[in-house]
Parts: sequence; C-alpha cells; structure tokens
Amino acid sequence: MEPRDGSPEARSSDSESASASSSGSERDAGPEPDKAPRRLNKRRFPGLRLFGHRKAITKSGLQHLAPPPPAPGALCSEPERQIRSTVDWSESATYGEHIWFETNVSGDFCYVGEQYCVAKMLQKSVSRRKCAACKIVVHTPCIEQLEKINFRCKPSFRESGSRNIREPTFVRHHWVHRRRQDGKCRHCGKGFQQKFTFHSKEIVAISCSWCKQAYHSKVSCFMLQQIEEPCSLGVHAAVVIPPTWILRARRPQNTLKASKKKKRASFKRKSSKKGPEEGRWRPFIIRPTPSPLMKPLLVFVNPKSGGNQGAKIIQSFLWYLNPRQVFDLSQGGPKEALEMYRKVHNLRILACGGDGTVGWILSTLDQLRLKPPPPVAILPLGTGNDLARTLNWGGGYTDEPVSKILSHVEEGNVVQLDRWDLRAEPNPDAGPEERDEGATDRLPLDVFNNYFSLGFDAHVTLEFHESREANPEKFNSRFRNKMFYAGTAFSDFLMGSSKDLAKHIRVVCDGTDLTPKIQDLKPQCIVFLNIPRYCAGTMPWGHPGEHHDFEPQRHDDGYLEVIGFTMTSLAALQVGGHGERLTQCREVVLTTSKAIPVQVDGEPCKLAASRIRIALRNQATMVQKAKRRSAAPLHSDQQPVPEQLRIQVSRVSMHDYEALHYDKEQLKEACE
Repeated sequence: MEPRDGSPEARSSDSESASASSSGSERDAGPEPDKAPRRLNKRRFPGLRLFGHRKAITKSGLQHLAPPPPAPGALCSEPERQIRSTVDWSESATYGEHIWFETNVSGDFCYVGEQYCVAKMLQKSVSRRKCAACKIVVHTPCIEQLEKINFRCKPSFRESGSRNIREPTFVRHHWVHRRRQDGKCRHCGKGFQQKFTFHSKEIVAISCSWCKQAYHSKVSCFMLQQIEEPCSLGVHAAVVIPPTWILRARRPQNTLKASKKKKRASFKRKSSKKGPEEGRWRPFIIRPTPSPLMKPLLVFVNPKSGGNQGAKIIQSFLWYLNPRQVFDLSQGGPKEALEMYRKVHNLRILACGGDGTVGWILSTLDQLRLKPPPPVAILPLGTGNDLARTLNWGGGYTDEPVSKILSHVEEGNVVQLDRWDLRAEPNPDAGPEERDEGATDRLPLDVFNNYFSLGFDAHVTLEFHESREANPEKFNSRFRNKMFYAGTAFSDFLMGSSKDLAKHIRVVCDGTDLTPKIQDLKPQCIVFLNIPRYCAGTMPWGHPGEHHDFEPQRHDDGYLEVIGFTMTSLAALQVGGHGERLTQCREVVLTTSKAIPVQVDGEPCKLAASRIRIALRNQATMVQKAKRRSAAPLHSDQQPVPEQLRIQVSRVSMHDYEALHYDKEQLKEACE
C-alpha cells in the first residue's frame, strides 16, 4: 500500500499535545503480552488526530510538548538550513533526517498543519518538497517546523552508545498520518474513503513507512499497543537492511595517554595486514546479524543512464528500503559502499543502469576481492542492455513496480558470467605511414563482459560517443539515442568506412590462423562474443537450433564466439539473421596494422596499430531473473499456498439445508 500524499492537518491542544512513538531501534520489551490490547482513548490523547486530534509522530513516545506557533517576522530572519536530497554519511549526520525532492503535488495543506504552516502565514505560493523515505509533503519554508514539532523520518541507523554494540535490538514502526491511502485497512479489511476535494482536512489513514501496513485513523482500527510493537519490515524484509545493523561510530580519542598505550602495544603485536582502505576510520560501521532467510540488498543507481530514468527510480527505492542501502553512483562510485558492507552475509547487489554500469561494479568487486563475491542483478536503464537481456531482466525499464523488481531480485537464480582480459601493446611491425594522430595506444577498458568488436559497428559507436560528449543535452532519451545510431550507421554504410578491414588484421584463435578465411569473407565488422545478445537484443550467433557444427553458446563455458559480418548480414541481423560463424575459442591474438575503431562493451576508441591478447580473466557471480515466478510475494501474516490442495465437497438439498443449518452434525448426515 503506497500513500499518494502525506499532508494532514495539525491540531494541537494546549499542554496535552503529545507525540506518538513511532520508529527507532529500542531495547525495551514493549507492551506486556499478558495484558489485553488497549483501544485508544480520545480524552487521554487529544494530540493525535486519530485519537481525536492530530499531532506529529516522533522517535520517543508521549514526551514532547508542542511548540508555540512561529511568528511570520521571525521566520524570515532565521538562517536557511541545508535541505538534503542525499543520505548523509558524515559523522554529523542527523538521526531521522528527511531526504527531500521537489514535487508538484497539488493540495492546500502541508504535513505540519495550518497552525504551523509558514506558507499560510505568509499568504503566498511557495515550492513544495516530498520526503522520498516517508512520503510526507511540506512547503519548503516549513521544513524547519518539522523539527520543532519533532517529526523525524524513519531512522536509517542507530547510535553506538551501548557498551555492547552487538546487543540484539528490533525496529519499531514509523507511523505517519495520510490524507490519501491506497489498499485496505489491516484491521477491518475495508478500503480507505478518499476525499477527492483538495481542501479536505480529514486524515483517513495511519501507515508505517517501513512495513507499509495501514489502518483507519479511528479508535476501532488502531490500538495504542501498536505504536510500541516491533515492525516486521514488510513483504521485502528479506532484502531490507535493518537500521539496527548500521551504527554511528565514535571518533577515537587521540589523547596522550592513549597514544602511549598504543605505542607500547605496537612492540608486542605483529604488523597489521589491513590495507589503508580497511584500516582508516569511518563514521559508520556495519554489524550484521546473519540469517539464512535474509538476502540483504545494496542498490546502485546511475542517475544519468537511459534518459535520466535513474534519477526518478532512486526515490522509489528510498521508500521501499533503508535509505542507507541505496547509493547514487554520481556521488562517488560503488567502492566505498562495497567496502563498508563487505562482511554482510548473503549480500546481493542491484545495478540500475546500462551494461557499462554493471561492468563498473564488477570491476570494483574484482579490486576488493570479496569472498564470496556478492551476486549482481540488473535493472536495465541503458540503451543496449544486452547483458540484462541475456539474464532475463529485459531490454529496458518500463515502469514496472519497484516492489515486483525487489521480489525478482530476491528469488532470482545465481549464475556465472565469464569475464575476459584485454591486453593491448603497440605493433612494432607497423610502419610510420600507418600512424594516425587521433588514435590511442590504450583500450578504454582492460576487461569485457559482453563483446569486443572492431570495424563498422565500433566506428558508429565512436561517432555516437563523440557527439554525446560534445552535446549531452541532445541525448536525454533512449529513443533519441537509437535514432542517432540508425542515422550514423546509414551514413557510414554509404561511405564504406570499413570495407578494407580484412586487409589490415590478423586473427589467431587457439593457435589456428583464421586470416585466410577472413580475407575470403571480406567482413566489415568482427565480433568476439561472450553472451548471446548483441546490438540491442539481436542474436549474431543465431538461435540455438541453427548451429549444428558448434557447441551450444553459453555465457559461463569459458569460450568466445568469433563472428564476421558483411554489410548484408549486418542488415539481416535486425530481422532475425546472423553473422558468419568463424570459430569458438579460449584465447585470441589479434594484430592490426593500422588505426582501427574498436569497442569494448560499448566503450569505443580509435586504436593505433596494436597486438591484442584476449584470455579468460575470471567468472562473475550474477543474478538471473527467473522466467516464471511460483507465487506473488507473501505478506508477513500470509501462509504459502500449496501447489495441490484436496477439498472434500458434500452436496445437500436446499430443503435439508434450511431445516438443519443450525445443527452441523445432522446437516452432515443429510449430505449425499
């Protein structure tokens, strides 16, 4: 159940304005189980709207009094505080800090209510912001008022104030009032009556930002006991990293006494084997509680991929997960996060971006040498997405619900993916007349997961890359990118830029020289293929039943497929055709005698005359999406549905039923 708008009307009542406890990681035992559930009392809690009046829900229960309404003149004189749209990983991070994004949501009321709304006092239209983690909406000037009424976002970490930081803790609900709510009440099973007028002040529901449970905001549906009880973290609890695992560390004291002790101990201890990255102090540390049922997930989003789709989808992940398990790759890359979560058991990774984003994460995992390496799932946001297609994740993101994506990641199968080394060195036999000033001696990448190619397709990709670097604003959608590809390919076809490719290369596969065969074919493009998909979903090796002279193509068999393309076969590729199958091999030595365009997993360059060696580097662990899901995701209170269910059915006449329905035994005897 996902709320559409969190903007209730605040109505406090003098000294009894109270705050309902909602979230946090506490160690108290909660309500005693032997006591009967207590229904809410309007007289006792006049501060909450669902108890009669509404008051903000905060970290600790029933302890803060409401502040006096702000004076309009005082608001303008206060310095403007920083409004964060990303998670703060510094040591000065605020507990329960909101993550704000601009929004165009309509309505007249922000979450702080009329009494504390700055925009209403100023009587002018101001911008609105929405918290991605708890879905409340406020006017931008009203953000400071949330602190004054002590309404915090769902906490993403806990403090390390306890002496025993491994002491078990639990997560409490983070209750938020809603004026609009989808789904049904968890207590009575009835839907929420939506108020379609924008001027409605009535709060219809109270829901938890963690588990997404929702109740009617009335005493018959919501009990006081539920404020303090532990939260199950909802349907996706297996992939959510609980805030109790993430501790804010205290900076070590560098006193004179401590330095002397450290100096004495250094003579007794052996030198540490930790590297500089692992040994340095970090503001946050991870203390996981391993469980065989959990598959904790790290989400890496490239906001620039696929027409900037990533910038939108990151907000959905912040809502469904702990904000500290969602990372924006434009803020520094994946290395810091992977290093911090390296000790989390059964970890999984979701890479949201194109094939280049996936390769970036896999190369970082190679550098860190995590044992065992976490499997990587893909949410395709790029242009080609060939690796995502191979692993059944599709050719692009089409607004599929994030809840369903998380279920696919959790239930996906773990498979292996070959990764291939590329080592290029200048060709000493090339003459000076063959040198090109615009050529480089280095490849853009030294490893590939999908394919390595040279010739026509690499020339088209290079022109696309150079145009995008020069005018990035013109390449902000997947459709525009594909249209540019098509136009560039057509112009290169007319110019015949790669028609003499076979004269300037020599290919040796597993010790066998394929150069004579290539010169007979006269291809304009040669592809060294690791996965079945290529060029935005085509199958250049052909379908499995078409190549009887070769072994079935796999992405985990340690073999490359070598394919040659003429202009005719390249054109036929888009309508189900395939290239000329040359060989399957484990090692390639490619020699070029002039500067030729090449591409490595979509990263192009014009490579000077070189000798290139291709060999298997290692295998990456990936998550392959299951083609058919066995069942929909279960809620925490649901039982799995058996595949086969036998039910005994008895027939009874209407006359007997009307006469004996009050007595089950007699009704059973009357059955046929």
